[in-house]
Amino acid sequence: MTRRQQRMVWIAALVAGVAIAATLAFSAFRANMMYFYTPSDLAEGSVPEGATIRLGGLVETGSVKRGDEGLQVLFTLADCSHQIPVSYEGILPDLFREGQGVVTTGKLGADGHFVAAQVLAKHDENYMPPDLAESLKTETGHSCAPFKPVTAASGPVMGGRS
Repeated sequence: MTRRQQRMVWIAALVAGVAIAATLAFSAFRANMMYFYTPSDLAEGSVPEGATIRLGGLVETGSVKRGDEGLQVLFTLADCSHQIPVSYEGILPDLFREGQGVVTTGKLGADGHFVAAQVLAKHDENYMPPDLAESLKTETGHSCAPFKPVTAASGPVMGGRS
């Protein structure tokens, strides 16, 4: 084998090694990605089966039901047009309330019931996940009743002007 042929073999091995490393890195990154969905997205069926996702919505008023024993909680997450029943077993955050925006992490069951492994509620009473706030926005700039208007979900004005 000539010296040039040996160099070409080393370059080909290097390119193959980089390609394999990039493929492994992208597949690991893709496996750990968790997308955010709204109840309307789940109703449309755009969620892959068996995937762990983040579901954001507003806790529907009067929907929170606690189990007789244990920490089982059932509630409904809603946006303007769809509702998804959610079950969760664990201690809910202190800021969890009806009518508030929450983000849950879990899996959608075959029966359309979302099983949450984690429930997050934000400290700020005006907090709403940005994707959820956008999905609740209508032509008039307000969300659907009976939830808070989307304009209340915006953060403080930056720059100190009033």
